Formats: sequence, structure tokens, C-alpha cells
Amino acid sequence: MRKLQTTVLSIFAVLVLSVAAVSAQGVQNTTFTGTVISYGTGFNTRTTTNTFTLNLSGTTSDDEAKRLFGILGDNGQDDLLKAIRSNDLGNFAIGGRLGRTVNGVHVSHVGNKQRIRVIFERWLGVAELRGGYRSVDYPFGYIELMVDPVTGKGDGTYIAAARLRVKTDKKTGQDVVEVEDFATFPSKLMGVVVRGRKNL
Repeated sequence: MRKLQTTVLSIFAVLVLSVAAVSAQGVQNTTFTGTVISYGTGFNTRTTTNTFTLNLSGTTSDDEAKRLFGILGDNGQDDLLKAIRSNDLGNFAIGGRLGRTVNGVHVSHVGNKQRIRVIFERWLGVAELRGGYRSVDYPFGYIELMVDPVTGKGDGTYIAAARLRVKTDKKTGQDVVEVEDFATFPSKLMGVVVRGRKNL
């Protein structure tokens, strides 16, 4: 399993000092398209490529983000999933598959680029549910994009099956959201192009 750590407020809330600069805003039908490159695991090591489309129609407010972070820290990811399941902030689709509703969106700035983080309830196969496989403990899809708002181009990472938890960073003593990938390597999002409003 691969683990990605981000600061406590990166996914679900905004640092107090940056609220004014990175406050959540409505998104006017912004669409991201590109190619997703997925790496095989286990007995299937084949690398596959496909197209993806991410449509965003809103972002998570700061107050709601902080509330969600508290739910994750106090009650765990199952309660977090219940809390966000009815949120509709857009959709994410790969190839011709039926898209999934986006449940959480956080936008921040890193240098001169926008970082867009997205979570949603992922696709779950019937075999997973019937068999009670360990993969059902990874109920989220997670996307992280780095986009140049001037050119509307960028790249990113896609985790098809993710588990979220709050942990304390031993080096900084700060609480962090840990994103654990069920697969060996996260998928890459390449050739990302923004269509519509570029500056979220």
C-alpha cells in the first residue's frame, strides 16, 4: 500500500492564515479532461490508458470542510462518507463508464498553480461487496490536480481506491490526513486541460 500525507487542513479545511486568499467559491461548470494512466497490481501488471472527464459545479465551504475534518478525526471514514454522500459538486468519469458524483472539493494555491483536491464515493464492484474483500475498506476515490490558471494545463494523481484517516505527524506534531492507496501506485493524470473557468 502507498500512503500520501497532507497537512490537516489540506483536504478538508483551509489554514486560518490563508482563508482570505483561498476561500471556497462556487465553480461555474469547470471541466477538466485528459488521460489517466493506471498501473497494474498483483497478477495483472498491465498498464492501461484511458480518457477522463472531471466536471466541477461547486467547492466545499470552509465551515463545512472543518466540520468534515472533525467527523473524520472523531468517528472515522465511514461516518465521513455518510456525511458527504448527498453532496453533489460535479462528477468524474473514465472513458465510457458511468460517472461518479463528486462529494468534496478543495482548491488552494501552490506558487503560481492551483491545486484542486477532490474526493468521492468510488465505484464498488458486486464481487467486492459479496466477497467482503479487503478493498471495501477503501471506499473513496481521490484526485489531486496541479493546474496553471493562465494556460489551463496541468497534471495530477488519481487514487481509485483510497482510505482516509487522521494521524499525528511525528516530525511536526501536527495532525494530518493520510490518504492510503489500495493499489501499488496511484494512477497519473496527464495532459490535463481546463475547459471553462480556469481560476476556481
